[in-house]
Amino acid sequence: MSDSSASTTSIGEEEDGGRGGSETSSGEPERAAESGRRWRDVFWLFVFLVHLLAFGFALGLLGMNRFQEPDRLNIDRYRNITGWGGGNRTVEFGDRTVGRVRVDLTETFWPLYGLAGGVGTALAWAWLVLLGSRASQMMKLSVHILTTFLAVVSVLCFWGEHFFWGVAFAVGAGLQFLYVMSVMDRIPFTMLVLQKAVKMVWELPEVMRVAYAFVFVMLCWLVIWTFGVAGTISFSADDGARWWLLVVFSVSLFWTGAVLCNTVHAIVSGMVFLVLIHGGRGAPSMPPKPLLKALQYALTTSFGSICYGSLFTAAIRTLRWEIRGVRSKIGNNECLLCCVDFLFHLVETLVRFFNKYAYVQIAVNGKGFNHSARDAWELFQSTGVEALVAYDCSGAVLLMGSILGGLITGTCTAIWTHFKRDDRVIMVGTTAMLIGMILVGLAVVVIEGAVTSIYICYAEDPSLIQRWDDEFYNQMAEALHQRLQYRSARAGRVTRFDQIPDTPSPV
Repeated sequence: MSDSSASTTSIGEEEDGGRGGSETSSGEPERAAESGRRWRDVFWLFVFLVHLLAFGFALGLLGMNRFQEPDRLNIDRYRNITGWGGGNRTVEFGDRTVGRVRVDLTETFWPLYGLAGGVGTALAWAWLVLLGSRASQMMKLSVHILTTFLAVVSVLCFWGEHFFWGVAFAVGAGLQFLYVMSVMDRIPFTMLVLQKAVKMVWELPEVMRVAYAFVFVMLCWLVIWTFGVAGTISFSADDGARWWLLVVFSVSLFWTGAVLCNTVHAIVSGMVFLVLIHGGRGAPSMPPKPLLKALQYALTTSFGSICYGSLFTAAIRTLRWEIRGVRSKIGNNECLLCCVDFLFHLVETLVRFFNKYAYVQIAVNGKGFNHSARDAWELFQSTGVEALVAYDCSGAVLLMGSILGGLITGTCTAIWTHFKRDDRVIMVGTTAMLIGMILVGLAVVVIEGAVTSIYICYAEDPSLIQRWDDEFYNQMAEALHQRLQYRSARAGRVTRFDQIPDTPSPV
């Protein structure tokens, strides 16, 4: 903790334009800090930009090929070459039959995605508007309703004879139920942390405007993405080829959405960190225009690090939550505990280099992603705060909110698709669900950014949290003390078990 002033002041030095109290030292440190901001993870920035250009071109091509008339760009001639032909089957084009090949148009499905974008945007807007007054109720609703919603969607899939998806959603409902049961004792502390994060974000209305702006940016990209996906669904190939294309395009959208979400995360966490470090938004030492500086760094020198981290962090975090939930409920089953512990330590090794707390270090110090993640995790482990971070489920709760938003979006779109083109319900519904998840995720990530900054500040200097909210500081200190005691007792039990001498069984 003693090195916090050295490791966390670079953004403040960069932005301090010589305000009162810094006349003797603001110039040179500021210039030194500015020169220290170098472009990081440039390779991944290049890969992401090339990916956007390539996928944008491919999506535009596939969408335009079926726009207003079938096979406008004569792409269907490649079906036989690639083996993607749909065979000879009679189809309708409008109210007439065209040859013996199924013909659909881009505009058949594009309006359905317009509904998905509208529902997802409305849910994201509701999250941001109700953040100050109903955030706690919305998060509790996400935790308790998600299992039921997944089960209902599973039943609807079975009713529509989509047995694979019915089983998939049923398994998802079961895993969600088991996870919530395994972490039920952690929910009160998690809600406390989330409520304090909401309080912090509500005091910074400018970060809410950043979230609105990035939702708009995402909608602009979705215009291109849905245009191409609508063309892909209407493409005259077999369903297997369509599904492969949809999977590839969905992975691309997931990465793009994760990059935008983590960019907001870095901006918000940098702002919250500054507020806590300087003792308030209106503190005399607060640098001028901190939001613009945070936005500038996130979209330039640090953008490559954000692109890199966005590829892996979501999957690793989700796997870690599930393993922790199972591990805490195993009991004395030594064989199963051994297997789960192996997976747990493997994931913990990955978490050391890929974790969401890296975005605070990226925003504040401008480090590369792996360096930032490692520094954050070592800080938590050296101070014992890792025990508190592991106990907190705020990331999982916020993810549940995003998934619930995606399910609502996908269900609304699938219902309309059922009446328009029943044989394409799953294709349109699942991709619409991803759209809803990303749009709602851009809203809830402002809370997650505040949570990560609170933990980093508490690890570096607990007095920062005490100065901001003394009652919350006492609650965190008590929770940390309890978790360290629990870990110590558990380690003691393991040690005593290992020291039991082996005795031969009586003959």
